[in-house]
Amino acid sequence: MSDRRTQLLDAAIQVLGTRGLRQLTHRTVDAEAGLPEGSASNHFRTREALISGVLDRLVDRETELWGRLGGARPLDAEGLATAAGAMITELAGPGRAVTLARYAIFHEAAFNPDLQRRIASNRDRLAVWGVPLVAALGSAEPERHYRMLLDLVDGLLLNQLASPTPTFDPASSIRTFLRAVTSGLDQGSGLNLGARFDPEP
Repeated sequence: MSDRRTQLLDAAIQVLGTRGLRQLTHRTVDAEAGLPEGSASNHFRTREALISGVLDRLVDRETELWGRLGGARPLDAEGLATAAGAMITELAGPGRAVTLARYAIFHEAAFNPDLQRRIASNRDRLAVWGVPLVAALGSAEPERHYRMLLDLVDGLLLNQLASPTPTFDPASSIRTFLRAVTSGLDQGSGLNLGARFDPEP
């Protein structure tokens, strides 16, 4: 990916994450990037092409971020919970604009089957290293538990973005989840949400 193309896509992510999907135009991306008018349209002829490019760039950045966890192997459940919690805190704080841009693309995908297929494909790519990571913790169903972990991460992020709390502690929730799926509390029909699944104080 060329430096100019990357610069434009990062600017588009900033527009999405700070001003919303309706404000994503070639002109606003040019202005955000500090480039001459027409720069974005030269690389992305249509708005759909721009959105598609943003998705690719977000995947690159997400893969890099999640790769920090994979690169920290070997991780036990405590180490993964701590590392993932730190990552989520970063995404909900300093990386808030990138996270909001990602969810803006997800919202667009609800009405765009092509984006849906590409998002599903990208999740499968991440699973190539994520599933073995969960399997190494002792999960009996690593693929299913990995996808549940992604859902938990998304839920934690959405809640913190929509209703920020100063006591946000995603590592505690992830630690509890990992304890459940690696100790047999999950019997295949969903997590046991009873007393034994309460987070540690």
